[in-house]
Amino acid sequence: MRGKILVIRGGAIGDFILTLPAIAALRGQFPEAHLEVLGYPHIVQLALAAGLVDRVQAIEARPLAGFFARNGELVEDLVDYFSEFDLIVSYLYDPDEIFQTNVARCSVGQFIAGPHRPDEKSQLHASKVYLKPLERLAIFDADPVPRLSLTPQPPFLTQLALHPGSGSERKNWPESKWADLVQHLGATTGSRLLLIGGEAEGERLLRLSRLPGMDPARIQVAQSLALVELARLMQKCAFFIGHDSGISHLAAALGMRGTILWGSTAEEICRPPSENMVVLRHAEGLAQLEVATVIETIDQLAPRCT
Repeated sequence: MRGKILVIRGGAIGDFILTLPAIAALRGQFPEAHLEVLGYPHIVQLALAAGLVDRVQAIEARPLAGFFARNGELVEDLVDYFSEFDLIVSYLYDPDEIFQTNVARCSVGQFIAGPHRPDEKSQLHASKVYLKPLERLAIFDADPVPRLSLTPQPPFLTQLALHPGSGSERKNWPESKWADLVQHLGATTGSRLLLIGGEAEGERLLRLSRLPGMDPARIQVAQSLALVELARLMQKCAFFIGHDSGISHLAAALGMRGTILWGSTAEEICRPPSENMVVLRHAEGLAQLEVATVIETIDQLAPRCT
């Protein structure tokens, strides 16, 4: 195929990163085709920066609304846009195939509908679930591990990346334990620390960066950065510590070594499928995971940093 391929993907950071193997498989199968992603620009820019796609386009809810109504009024610009593609792979939630039907009104290209999220009953990892629809294109046995290769950055071998947040408080290790861990790293190692978070985690990052005895010169706070900028910073770190979150999926896709403090989400379906990431959890819940256990794991996996 030398035509144009469109992948449509909404969802959060982790959802998109777990869809990267499908995007990479399309690129591998059709190297001469124009490959484009329609999605949230702050997330899908990762695929453009890594050279996986030729172009990204912002998905805007209001103009797209008519495509989710039976016999809806379709915005002319989107009609023209969808008509350009020979193949459209959509991971939007469309249980009644209304979106698919409306796209067919303006495009004669092949349409493949993928799931917007994995079915936990299937016990199949999410990245493999998102690859499954591509079997219609004779794409089998594709690499299910998300991989992002940005401009190589030499790591600071004594820098650790820590992400003490997630999209949900129930997925978070208690802040008091994060504080104990940060103070331990400050007192017993020469490691520089990169504290990562979004807008909702600003106060937490501030508190952790100002703990008693910590040297401010050894702490960098990366709050609400553009994902591509954050990814480039993370590439300079030798190790990552985080929760079940999109940032942990980003770290894994960048090839980082690390440990993920895991809560109650189905690990076999949702964890980053990377051999470089070790998952730590506790049978009685994440809050019961001891600081000493995390420290021991870091000592084993990142001896150069500690």
